[in-house]
Amino acid sequence: MNNIIIIYCHPYQKSLNHAVLESVEHNLLQKKIPYKIIDLYQDNFQPFYDLEELRLFHTGGTHDPLVTQYLELLKKAKGIIFITPIWWNSIPGMLKGFIDKVMKEGEGLSHTVSKYGIHGCLTNLSHAYVLTTSTSPTFYFRLFMGNGIKKIFISKTLKQLGIKQGTWINFGNVTNSTHDKREKYLKRIKNYPFQF
Repeated sequence: MNNIIIIYCHPYQKSLNHAVLESVEHNLLQKKIPYKIIDLYQDNFQPFYDLEELRLFHTGGTHDPLVTQYLELLKKAKGIIFITPIWWNSIPGMLKGFIDKVMKEGEGLSHTVSKYGIHGCLTNLSHAYVLTTSTSPTFYFRLFMGNGIKKIFISKTLKQLGIKQGTWINFGNVTNSTHDKREKYLKRIKNYPFQF
């Protein structure tokens, strides 16, 4: 249980998100930190419930082999890094579907549910980093849009799954950013002091 899981959620290999992925890989390789990548688009992950998947939900079962594979990887890791764009002020449907389908209820899975609430089982994941890109400036999300990535995704959803600490790093105003600004950000990620 010493590797890092990277959840990568973008379909385009020439995107800034893909460059962020490469920068994260460079960072971890330099520090000799082992990692595995879950590339949701490359894996052709289906981010929605069909009738059979929904029927199996309360048993903790699945008929999607990727769901089983992903959850096993998460249970054996010590930290997690999400790399995703922000679309319409939130995480994309692909990543939301990953949370919906992979986070299975039951002992030894991702969480249990009692009359007192949800209890996370993924306490082995000591820290989550959420690296995002957005069309809007970062201050706009924090001050005018409710700071949803930090307040909901990290501080509520991931915390309910047992991940106690989370850090949000956003590259905002991406559409109007300069090449130099993007390169400066990628250099920052290559040297970022990830703590797990």
